[in-house]
Amino acid sequence: MITMENVSKSYKVAKRNAGFGEAWKSLFHREYETIHALKNISFTINDGEMVGYIGPNGAGKSSTIKILSGILTPDDGTVLVDGRIPYKDRIRHVKEIGVVFGQRSQLWWDVPVIDSFELLKDIYSISPQSYKQNLEELTELLDLGELLRSPVRQLSLGQRMRCELAASLLHNPRILFLDEPTIGLDAVSKLAVRDFIRKRNQLHKTTVLLTTHDMQDIEALSDRIILIGKGEILMDGTLDDIKKGGENIDETIAELYRSFDV
Repeated sequence: MITMENVSKSYKVAKRNAGFGEAWKSLFHREYETIHALKNISFTINDGEMVGYIGPNGAGKSSTIKILSGILTPDDGTVLVDGRIPYKDRIRHVKEIGVVFGQRSQLWWDVPVIDSFELLKDIYSISPQSYKQNLEELTELLDLGELLRSPVRQLSLGQRMRCELAASLLHNPRILFLDEPTIGLDAVSKLAVRDFIRKRNQLHKTTVLLTTHDMQDIEALSDRIILIGKGEILMDGTLDDIKKGGENIDETIAELYRSFDV
């Protein structure tokens, strides 16, 4: 189970105007602006749920994922993931979660994918038997085949994302955090990724928290939607709760954003 209670997170960002003179002045007197990424957010996700976590750019989605995965420490509030405080028990925590950031890679760029997998096997202390079994299952479900022998830099974006998903699941985590996993993918690759996530949830009851701007991902995968805007939880419900008339999912979400002024 995932629980966040009254969690807040702020950042200090340096600001200055353009020009050499302003750059020179900033060496001696730097101005900062405080950005409130999260403001007292609270929610609970039960085991085996697939939840869509949506909101416009800068809403606080990635900050939430980073706190839940133990990368960031919140300023205030309580965070528990399967009874663990992520940022206090990081080594044990990362063995129980999988994380995919659509715009970042955990694979080594210049070596074959299988070499990255072998290194991850040692990092996560996966037994040879479990590694072999998980690798065979992931290779079949994600159709990796010859991709395992190719350097990551030679893969297309869709091929790389399939390998990223496999890498995040080699240690068989109970929880999967997906931050825009289908960004930039073509239609065929998106369908393959969605189908895999659905099967993973059905076969292993993996809990999935998905952030994305592609509302078709949400419609295909999520039974529940949490809407965040300007660092605050604005809505927590199902697609049926927010759909209107004949509107498609994109129109529905766009109308939500307008109604909440986010």
